[in-house]
Amino acid sequence: MCFPQQMVREQYVNTTQDSSVPAPVPDSIYKIGIYGWRKRCLYLFVLLLIIILTVNFALTIWILRVMWFNTEGMGHLKVTSDGVRLEDGESEFLFPLYAQEIHSREDSSLLVNSSENVTLNARNENNDVTGSLSVGPDVAQGNAQNFVISSNTKTLFSADDKEVVVGTDKLRVTGLEGALFEHSVETPLLKAEPFKDLRLESPTRSLSMDAPKGVFVKALAGNIEAASNMDFLLHSSEGLVILDAETVRLPNLPLGQGGVSGNAQGLYEVCVCPSGKLFLSKAGVTSTCSESQEC
Repeated sequence: MCFPQQMVREQYVNTTQDSSVPAPVPDSIYKIGIYGWRKRCLYLFVLLLIIILTVNFALTIWILRVMWFNTEGMGHLKVTSDGVRLEDGESEFLFPLYAQEIHSREDSSLLVNSSENVTLNARNENNDVTGSLSVGPDVAQGNAQNFVISSNTKTLFSADDKEVVVGTDKLRVTGLEGALFEHSVETPLLKAEPFKDLRLESPTRSLSMDAPKGVFVKALAGNIEAASNMDFLLHSSEGLVILDAETVRLPNLPLGQGGVSGNAQGLYEVCVCPSGKLFLSKAGVTSTCSESQEC
């Protein structure tokens, strides 16, 4: 019984340089490599990689040229030991900017511009906001425990939850309606502009001026007028109320019913009641105040 067999003979012949025996030719030859469609796919893949690398390299060179990258920074943006410095132009930030210090050049001002609002926040070690300043299209708002405006070493304005302090030598209010205060105001001097009137008014409540050493009211080139809808009181707890003028007029004092009849000279005397009320009485040879019943 015979079985077909395929036998591959491999001969290994070791020859030396002096041997003249020819090497036998093998019966079958094996080809090693990638052939056919695999070879074409490999070449296509290598060509595609070369194209991608070329495009990436060209884009990198283009970005470097457009962004002006150099050994010192990027275009006008210079990287120094103190930080980042913009020599010329404008900077646009699309996300929040965290910085310890921002300042302009010595020959120009610092401009912060936004289409919506500009917000500055100060944070502590726990990343909590301790103070903020927001400038929007309609309102500017600041939140902090203390708000201070100073010039060199002098405080110009200071505000907290207890008081507001104006440290300037003069506070000027130029509005047509003046200044409105809901509570008391403490100041050593209240003065109007030259050739303008000074007016203190309380439409629905009382107006009080107090001072430990006195209240001094003076008009250098005009009149002093005090008007009240009800009572007008001049009170001194320990001193005097002195009316010192060339002429003192009380035009609307009531006229008493008593006095001398037939007084053709039109002379009157001023009478004072025990309650302090003043009234007029027709003058006579002697006082006629006791004859009137105005008290």
